[in-house]
Amino acid sequence: MEIITGRLTADAEVREVSQDARVVGFTLAVNHSYLIGEKRKEVARFFECSYWRGAGIADFLKKGDIVQVFGHVGCRAYVTKDAEAAAAMTFRVSEIKLFSSGAKRNNSVESEEQAGDLPF
Repeated sequence: MEIITGRLTADAEVREVSQDARVVGFTLAVNHSYLIGEKRKEVARFFECSYWRGAGIADFLKKGDIVQVFGHVGCRAYVTKDAEAAAAMTFRVSEIKLFSSGAKRNNSVESEEQAGDLPF
């Protein structure tokens, strides 16, 4: 199992894939930096994430939030509209840890946790 921590590039979306199955999709940007001589180089990697365990968490995954996900890395190859080969890194998420979100959403999560009724 791999663990990555990153920032959401957009609000999470829920897609219905069958009559009884929904998936939460979101993209994480993971920043890496390294030195070349005395210059620091910044590189962002993007992961297309899918979470199949509960669509309710999508309400708490908002653009700019920092999250940590646990799961498995994969790769998806495809052909663009311009007939060019391309690839994307994917991440099949089994667990999500929320680090930052708006204060209003944090209070909402805490209230629901105290009530014992989590949305996901």
